Amino acid sequence: MGRIPWSGVPIVAANMATIGTLEMAEALAKSMWLTCLHKHYTAAEILSLSRDGQYFSAPTIGLDNASRETFRQVMEKQNDFKFVCIDVANGYIDNFSELVYNIRREYGDRVNIIAGNVVTPEGVRLLCKAGADFIKVGIGPGSACTTRKMTGVGFPQFSAVQMCVREARQIPGLSGIVADGGCVHPGDVSKAFAAGAQMVMLGGMLAGHDEAGGWEFDYTTNTMVPTFYGMASEHAMQTHYNQRNHYRAAEGKRVVIEPKGPVENTVREIMGGVRSACTYVGAKNLDELSKNSGFIKVNRQYNTAFGD
Repeated sequence: MGRIPWSGVPIVAANMATIGTLEMAEALAKSMWLTCLHKHYTAAEILSLSRDGQYFSAPTIGLDNASRETFRQVMEKQNDFKFVCIDVANGYIDNFSELVYNIRREYGDRVNIIAGNVVTPEGVRLLCKAGADFIKVGIGPGSACTTRKMTGVGFPQFSAVQMCVREARQIPGLSGIVADGGCVHPGDVSKAFAAGAQMVMLGGMLAGHDEAGGWEFDYTTNTMVPTFYGMASEHAMQTHYNQRNHYRAAEGKRVVIEPKGPVENTVREIMGGVRSACTYVGAKNLDELSKNSGFIKVNRQYNTAFGD
């Protein structure tokens, strides 16, 4: 998978501060899942991962110089990273495709590039031309994202994935689409693969676990509680940049959620759901899941007589 050989489960922890943690990377590596680390780690912290932790994770670069310098320092050392995630909310801006191009030119075939986000065939072609191997698709579907509410911009996630997959399959050398955002239940992960996504990225489904970040002290209960916040939220701006960008609106929210325990329990549920989906449609692998699946528009997905 990708221009650099890699073998693993193509389910990815999102590069969010409360999700893409070192602890999450080590835990998910045991199940051969990939973790896109958040971009606020130092090179020393990233390199502190075990060999498996490195093999099953990806440093993240944004438009800021600091994250790019951190990645340069990581790549100067002996490491087992096979991926880098280049991430921005709006993958259509010129300086983002230039960044992807420059990273490809600087590191050549040493890493697989995951880049995004876009939601249209034009965006897929743009980032593929710049040098991306995997293209993240999704604007606005995340559970901690308020882009659609605040800006009116977005695209229905399932339709975006299907449309971008069709385009990607026509481009020689492009490894595939990463469905980023919108999954709430294990069945949603199965649907993303069935729609043709090569990888599925998860944020909210992994929030609140022991290995996640964002744990804060609740003075009303005198206990530590897990929080989850979008990386374009006001909370993220204050936490990581110590300021609020007044030029643009915050496009995310912060929520307090119930503790979920070790992430391995959720991993088992998701993996079990995907395996059963393959069995139902007679698929021996994820490629066959896409080939064997069809979709019907419905008003209600499942029976909620006794709750969700």
